[in-house]
Amino acid sequence: MNCWSKGIVALAVASTLTGCATDDPNRRAKTGAAIGAVAGAIIGHQIDGKSGRYVGAALGALAGGGAGHYMDNQQRDFEQAMLDEQRNNQLEIERLRDDTLKLSLDSEVSFDVDQSVIKPAFRPSLDKLADVLIKYDRTVVHVVGHTDSTGSESHNQMLSERRAQSVANYLEQRGVPYQRLRYEGRGESEPRDTNATAAGRQLNRRVEVYVKPIIEGREREAFDSPRYRS
Repeated sequence: MNCWSKGIVALAVASTLTGCATDDPNRRAKTGAAIGAVAGAIIGHQIDGKSGRYVGAALGALAGGGAGHYMDNQQRDFEQAMLDEQRNNQLEIERLRDDTLKLSLDSEVSFDVDQSVIKPAFRPSLDKLADVLIKYDRTVVHVVGHTDSTGSESHNQMLSERRAQSVANYLEQRGVPYQRLRYEGRGESEPRDTNATAAGRQLNRRVEVYVKPIIEGREREAFDSPRYRS
């Protein structure tokens, strides 16, 4: 990274830390999201003067041809580590078209009604999730919270954000570097099913974890918010 890039990252760090309360227990996760996004964008735009290609080594990027195999192995490890959760319908694992892995966590077993504190009984499942994420470190982890339409739209948005943040904070506490973690809430805006039935509302209450590979020459894509059409 050149001196200009280092200066920009340093400025981003200083600005972000200034904007967060010093006694905020979630300060690192919050600043990590902002700093990582800036650093990822800068590093992802460095260009080799000779080849004209983006430089991905600084991020530990994957060569494009090897990303699929890398994510194959990670998916296998997720499926083996969290077999019980899948059998109990507490977790769904899906491979998306760009090799991103999507893990959907059932909010019924993760959180109490209208709460954002992770249930103690579900923490061992998140421990397994963290272990695999630590092993496969050439990825960015996006945690996205969703709710049903019960309650006001603003309340649901805030609840989804808090739940996503709780999961991201827990993964950081278990050893996943905060620079790799992003979290956001989407409230009731992306239902999986109808909100007119209890079964549909249960499906809509969820937290999704998107694990995106960092691919050489396309590093910024790993930091982009996951958006997929059904």
